[in-house]
Amino acid sequence: MSDDVLALAAYPATYSITTRWEDEDVYGHVNNVVYYSFFDTAVNGWLIEATGTDIRTLPEYGVVAETGCRFKRELRFPGTVEAGLRVTRLGTSSVVYEIALFQGDLEQPAAVGMFVHVYVTGADRSVTPVPDAIRAVLEPLT
Repeated sequence: MSDDVLALAAYPATYSITTRWEDEDVYGHVNNVVYYSFFDTAVNGWLIEATGTDIRTLPEYGVVAETGCRFKRELRFPGTVEAGLRVTRLGTSSVVYEIALFQGDLEQPAAVGMFVHVYVTGADRSVTPVPDAIRAVLEPLT
């Protein structure tokens, strides 16, 4: 995860997520654990759109090996969250994403997260190379 705080325009891909009533906690803001769900939704939703394939049907798939988050400010319901995506490392069998969550007209993200996918085979969950269809859409995000 970069120490630099970037504007949404610095991310080569975006994915929109709508906050839900249940996302807010008793303190009146989106609960911190929901940010991790937004990271997962943004990465996998974007992969499905970018590849034109339901990635759940591929013989290899990415499992989450590591996540992290730097909280900057609150997200609220109702509203749309724009997730900015970029790839900070594309290895043989793993991908490290940086995801920034933006809401409203603010230039600064509400949170910046790091999300690692390690690709495994569906049959025995052994580590395998990133599938070509996935690699092709990820390379422009590096």
